[in-house]
Amino acid sequence: MDKARAEAFAHEWIAAWNAHDLDRILSHYEDDFEMSSPAIARLTGEASGTLRGKAAVGAYWGGALKKYPDLRFELRHVLRGTDSVTLIYDGVLGLSAEVFHFAPSGKVARAFAHYDL
Repeated sequence: MDKARAEAFAHEWIAAWNAHDLDRILSHYEDDFEMSSPAIARLTGEASGTLRGKAAVGAYWGGALKKYPDLRFELRHVLRGTDSVTLIYDGVLGLSAEVFHFAPSGKVARAFAHYDL
């Protein structure tokens, strides 16, 4: 993952969330991507904390956008891995880190959210 690509993804991802544009947010992901988050377990009752596919994750995120009409993320730092990016940002759950693993298509195949809950 080169720095320019990681930075471009980070800024576009943050902008999509701050625009509250669910289609734009979901455009970063594969159709069958997996999202894991302790918030999923807490808010949906899904014990694994993982949702699979755009339909399931889109419904979850759509609910979050309605629940938090003033939702805004502020990017703090971008870290690069081999085929991954970690974003550290301030969000509605406080300091957050999200790890994105990219498929060969260039879209996110798996994402893992971390919070100071």
